[in-house]
Amino acid sequence: MRSGLLGCTIAVSLLSAGLLASAQQTKQDPLAQAIVRNAVQTELAADRDDHSRWRYRSTVTKPEGTFVYAVVETDHGSVKKKIQQDGRPLDSARLNEEMQRIESFVHDPSQQARQRKDSQQDDKRAENMLRLLPDAFLWTVKNDGADGIALAFTPDPNFDAPSMEARVFASMAGEIVVSKPGNRILNIKGRLIREVKFAYGLFGHLDEGGTFNVKRSQLAPGIWQITESHIHITGRALIFKSIGEQEDEVKTDFRPTPPATTLEQAANLLRGEPTALAAQR
Repeated sequence: MRSGLLGCTIAVSLLSAGLLASAQQTKQDPLAQAIVRNAVQTELAADRDDHSRWRYRSTVTKPEGTFVYAVVETDHGSVKKKIQQDGRPLDSARLNEEMQRIESFVHDPSQQARQRKDSQQDDKRAENMLRLLPDAFLWTVKNDGADGIALAFTPDPNFDAPSMEARVFASMAGEIVVSKPGNRILNIKGRLIREVKFAYGLFGHLDEGGTFNVKRSQLAPGIWQITESHIHITGRALIFKSIGEQEDEVKTDFRPTPPATTLEQAANLLRGEPTALAAQR
């Protein structure tokens, strides 16, 4: 799913105590559930019809630092070039290294195949999670405004998660905002309200309190993309390996990629970075 609503994009926004009421104290609101179900179907249909490709800036913050990338999407894959690290532009030597890495990708079908496979897996994971939304949770209307409706969700104790990923997803409580009109998902955020153990903790666990926050914006009529995602999750896997998924990404400066752009042409577009970035400022 190119919109990547839920795939691996999750984050920082602690929810109010009201959102964290236990599932046993919450009853399903059929109207709220119907709104979510309609929004999910709208997103799935829109995603199937969305063949747009974009150029943009991606600012990623991790424990090891903050990085700015120039990204170009094409029908054949995406290429990206690191142009800043911790607020400082990369020097010419490191920019040359970035271009060498990009050229290697552009001329290596095996790397391109791996990217396509990973992207397809992420898309499928995102679609599966999206389809679970109406039935994995108990839904209530939190706020009904002129431009959108905010819906609170808590885990449905009767939901039988079909996978480990779904178990994690279904242990969240949070909020989703659906636009009016259009029934598009503007924002979804949640918090892991209990520890999740795999094989009674033998194969790992995720700590209570992990959060995600995904924000979306309309780039063109009917075309929506994630513009912010924040993931803050901790735990342990396979008995001793720590899980530290701490990442914030903000995407800006969206521009359409010219139609039928090849990977070679995308690489050429990136050759001018960060000169083009400086010119924009």
